[in-house]
Amino acid sequence: MADDLLHYEDFPVGDVAVFGPYTVTREEIIAFAREFDPQAFHLDEAAARQSLLGELCASGWHVCAIMNRIAIDGYIGRSASLGSFGIKDMRWIRPVLPGDVLNVRRTTLDKRISAKRPHMGIITFRWEGMVGETLKAVMTGVGLVRVRSTP
Repeated sequence: MADDLLHYEDFPVGDVAVFGPYTVTREEIIAFAREFDPQAFHLDEAAARQSLLGELCASGWHVCAIMNRIAIDGYIGRSASLGSFGIKDMRWIRPVLPGDVLNVRRTTLDKRISAKRPHMGIITFRWEGMVGETLKAVMTGVGLVRVRSTP
């Protein structure tokens, strides 16, 4: 089984892959907002129409969670992941709306093997939340992935 997992060597710098789709629903936008980001433009369509955004939209934190789920379903869940150092940069570019079909485009930006832990690869990824060709959110983070063969 471990041989079937994606390892450090399987993520060349410059590699681009797309994962998804995930359809965002009005009901989940409201449920997430009710629990974690109870702002009017995430909870109520009438209030959202009066806001700067002009319509009900997903919380940016909800978008991050959706993008994470897409990435886990797409490749992290079948990789030799050792965790993450976290997100370096996160930007919400355009609102994610009910009915949007979100995909994640992952680009491998940089990678190196840990000097202290040679079994651990350190990979910088960019994840772009896309609806069609429209960029909705982008984040950059560092993943830790087991090296298949250590020197």
